[in-house]
Amino acid sequence: MVDAGTLGCTGGVLTTPVRPDPTASVLLVSTSVSAASKGIMFSVSALYFSKIVGLSAVTVGAGLTIAGIVAIATTFGAGRVSDRYGARAVMTGSAATQAAALGGYCLTRNAATFVVLACLALGAQGMQRTAQVTLIARTSTGSGRTALRARLRVATNIFIAVGSGAGALALAIGSGPAYRIALATAALLVVLAVLPLRTLPTLEPDRELDSASDEARESSPLHDRRYLTVAGLNGVVSVQFALLTVGMPLWVAGHTTAPDFLAGGLLILNTVLVTLFQVRATRQVTSLVTAARAVFTGTALLALACVLYCAAGYPGTVAAVTFLVLAVVAHSFGEVTSEAGGWELAFELADPRRPGAYQGVSQTGTAVGTALAPLLITSTAIAHGAVGWVLMGGMFVAAGAGTDRAVGPGRSRNARP
Repeated sequence: MVDAGTLGCTGGVLTTPVRPDPTASVLLVSTSVSAASKGIMFSVSALYFSKIVGLSAVTVGAGLTIAGIVAIATTFGAGRVSDRYGARAVMTGSAATQAAALGGYCLTRNAATFVVLACLALGAQGMQRTAQVTLIARTSTGSGRTALRARLRVATNIFIAVGSGAGALALAIGSGPAYRIALATAALLVVLAVLPLRTLPTLEPDRELDSASDEARESSPLHDRRYLTVAGLNGVVSVQFALLTVGMPLWVAGHTTAPDFLAGGLLILNTVLVTLFQVRATRQVTSLVTAARAVFTGTALLALACVLYCAAGYPGTVAAVTFLVLAVVAHSFGEVTSEAGGWELAFELADPRRPGAYQGVSQTGTAVGTALAPLLITSTAIAHGAVGWVLMGGMFVAAGAGTDRAVGPGRSRNARP
């Protein structure tokens, strides 16, 4: 079992644990390799399908939307499958499916094939995320779970950046073979990420509760209104990620006098700040009360970021750059703070008898927020300027306040009487 003392976290960077935990080490290695694959895909996928395959932007967008809807369903279902068959099996199987789909992209020649493969890739990715969090819930205890998720988040950010740099080589060459080599490399990395998972412990699924029994129904997250509320509000907070990757670049390029290339630098700034401070943020989260407070504080910072983004649209270039930098700093601290609180709530409010089902619901909230975020952001902040930014900031604060109220003074479900 992992407790807070075994993780050996100092600051926001990865450090050597005082007492190495094999599960944590395996997940760090696997996550790092998988994140490098994601970085490559982030860099090359959109341009590959448009420039090399010849699909229109509308087709690519529609296909990814369909795949995102499929991912919502698989994210939810993976929790129950993990409870029944084990999280390791789900992680391994979904990673293998994702690798096959990414490799299949190299052979894509039409829209139908693209949509099918995108559904397989994103669906498998959603299953893997749920299974990973379920594994953490079953093998870790207390604040160690949130600390481990923070370390995995740091590793993900670092290696996405590495993968993005590798993908940039394909973009620089610009040929079909270069793009396909990048896609094949991404698929190979997903396969390599599977290999360490074979050493994870095989945990027997909890079969004490029959799925048809009254007790099983009572333990279902679908009957836990507090958990459903918190998961739904966390989905609203998760819109922040698209705000940074979609909303901010569009705002910089179309509504400010700042140079377009600044958007890339601001994304790097966010990566650095999250890497340095994500683990530190988890140290402030030690109970339901502090977790709920962290979510609210994080959303208040996100609202401040919205105000600063908006302000960047009015003055000259120097002031615009200044406001944008300040906005991303506020956004980054809001991100690490709200994530730390959200992770702790997802673990502590869950019924330990059904970790997969509960984490599936939690991850589904995030998946829904992620799927709807681009449309929400473009139809508010980007389309309506100041009014839209105010609505966006108010939405974040409302979600944080709602989370704090939903959690209330009640003790953790896992606490002993």
